[in-house]
Amino acid sequence: MDTSSAPGTSAQSRTPWGTIAVTYLGGVVAAMSLGKFAPVGPAVAAELGLSLSQLGWVISTVVGVGAVAGLPAGYLVRRHGAERSLVTGLVLLAVASAAGAGAGGYAWLLVARGLEGIGYLLVTIACPALIARLAHERDRGTALSVWATFVAVGLGASTLAGGAIGAALGWRGWIGVLAALTLVMALVVRVRLPRGSGLQAAAGPVPRTGALAWPGMLAAAFGLAVLMTIPVVVLLPTLLAEQHGYSAASAGAVTSVISVLSALGGLAVGMLLRRGSRVGVLALAGLLTLPAAWLMFGDHGSTQAALAGAGVISIENGFLGALGFATLPLVLERLDHADVGNGMVAQAGSIGSLLGPPMFGLVLEGPGQQALVPVIAAGIVASVGALLLVGRRAALPRP
Repeated sequence: MDTSSAPGTSAQSRTPWGTIAVTYLGGVVAAMSLGKFAPVGPAVAAELGLSLSQLGWVISTVVGVGAVAGLPAGYLVRRHGAERSLVTGLVLLAVASAAGAGAGGYAWLLVARGLEGIGYLLVTIACPALIARLAHERDRGTALSVWATFVAVGLGASTLAGGAIGAALGWRGWIGVLAALTLVMALVVRVRLPRGSGLQAAAGPVPRTGALAWPGMLAAAFGLAVLMTIPVVVLLPTLLAEQHGYSAASAGAVTSVISVLSALGGLAVGMLLRRGSRVGVLALAGLLTLPAAWLMFGDHGSTQAALAGAGVISIENGFLGALGFATLPLVLERLDHADVGNGMVAQAGSIGSLLGPPMFGLVLEGPGQQALVPVIAAGIVASVGALLLVGRRAALPRP
């Protein structure tokens, strides 16, 4: 891999953690928009007369944009520069969110969410590309592992803040506050990120198709991991309410705590990579998802076992996701291909997030809950197998 385009490897001896922190916070704020309807969904549906299906489309449209346009957006970020794309994405999120706050019906809200999806996609591709270029090579894996926690942190912050602000100001007030926060974040990023340092534009030629083979395999592994772990958290409130007697409020609170556990997986990857652990060795930890799936969906009837299984799967979601982000720079031909590589990873993850819940729902309605155990096992084994191959590639000497 050619690292000549990386400021972190040539022009500086220390990683600018402050700048990386600002970039990370930009992703967290974007993730808050991703989950902003979770705490106020019933109020939105009641005021606008939305069905549950329509509310579901409003929530998932942001992910749908990524599932369709992740790779093309990677090339777009490459053409216009990661710094400019990050600022543009945050501004687009702010404007679209403000428009959504004034929505009078389903169509208006759906269009606003579609525009948010474009902004969110730009942010989630530009941020890791910037972090990869800013960080010194010895710190890059750690920095990208921390970056991988942005969704868990953003969703957790959105759930807490949205519940409190929504109760005080209504759902429109909550979305308006978040739009203002996103715009402020765009201004902070614009001022804080270095300019004229090679971060604004791609330094080398557009990657050839062959150069994307290993990033493509990594993206496939990432997408499979998301496909098999995200639906567990999505379905947990229903499982707790229908099979374990939880109220809707208590099931939601427990699910929020378990979803935040995924951040622990990301932080663990960062610490282990810092200590010199190999990608292939870390990938094997993904196999812990198999017994966790049995604990959650097996025919044992234990609430404690189901919660323990869900907690492990949530941690594994963060662990495998962080491993994917941290490994990507190791399999790129050039570091300035990170924009396109992150586009591939974003598209694969979005496809997994979009298809996972309905796929699990079909299994539950057909063969039943216990059939999810072999389904999850097959997907995770395939994901870990792909990561092992990628890990061997990452361990090879690089030019």
